[in-house]
Amino acid sequence: MSSRSLDLEMRIRRRRILAGAVAAACSTLLPATLSGQSNSTRLILLGTGGGPRPRRTRSAPAQVVIVDGSAYVVDCGDGVARQLVLAGVPLSSLRHVFVTHQHSDHNADYGNLLLLAWTAGLRTRVDTWGPPPLRKMTDLFFEMNEYDIATRIADEGRVPLKPLVEVHEITDGGPLLENADVRVTAAVVDHPPVVPAFAFRFDASDRSIVISGDTRASPSLIALARGAAVLVHEAYFDEAAVDRLVAGVGNAERLKESVLSHHTSAADAGRVAREAGVRTLVLSHFVPTEDAAITDEMWVRAARTHFDGEVVMGKDLLEL
Repeated sequence: MSSRSLDLEMRIRRRRILAGAVAAACSTLLPATLSGQSNSTRLILLGTGGGPRPRRTRSAPAQVVIVDGSAYVVDCGDGVARQLVLAGVPLSSLRHVFVTHQHSDHNADYGNLLLLAWTAGLRTRVDTWGPPPLRKMTDLFFEMNEYDIATRIADEGRVPLKPLVEVHEITDGGPLLENADVRVTAAVVDHPPVVPAFAFRFDASDRSIVISGDTRASPSLIALARGAAVLVHEAYFDEAAVDRLVAGVGNAERLKESVLSHHTSAADAGRVAREAGVRTLVLSHFVPTEDAAITDEMWVRAARTHFDGEVVMGKDLLEL
């Protein structure tokens, strides 16, 4: 074999090895699915970390409910558009965006999601839902990106973006929308000082899914989640874990008081699930997000203190 032929064969082998490595790496990014899951309504946890600071092991809060191919995104933490891509959800399938409350770990990429979905081929209407000042946020985002949007319309032949987005500011609980596929209902939950804050329920033909948003244990959430198949509930572990979280922070006592006043412990999340009579409790929005002293088993065991149904430890890109 000539040196040229040998060199060509070696290049082909290297490319095959690289292609295999890339395929293996990409497969680890696809959403993991719970065994036996066969529901046509899909729920994917896009980000399960609590708080606005980017973390290595968990993305910021976001989830998507997919009904008949349409994506209903709840919360828009940092990186939500990329998480949708990693989950295999086409950005052009985005139809509704729900913001539970105006905290930066839940709204940081609200505008970016709309813009990036548009750059990925979105040409259909998107309705957005959330507390004030959602309309002002939307208008200011479009103003900030006016140059880029206008350039892409002229240079790439895209449809105008702003007319595609219909903003719905909500201040009270109750029915939000109903179509042939799903009914969506909101409830006001307790997350002072950020008021109002919401939980959302999705009732499809095969099951009901409730997403708590950030809240302390809330009777309104229990009422909203009554009899649901799945409740995704935020959770902090316990007071000692919060002490470790705030240690060394200049405003440690105030931050600790804040966390404990408007979030729900994993044990109390189980209590909420029991009182609501849900089948499956999914823990998410973990506080602390990264604490080597707390294992997955400890989170689940805490939730089972008051709940004997199925408890799922939320993971980024987990599909239920």
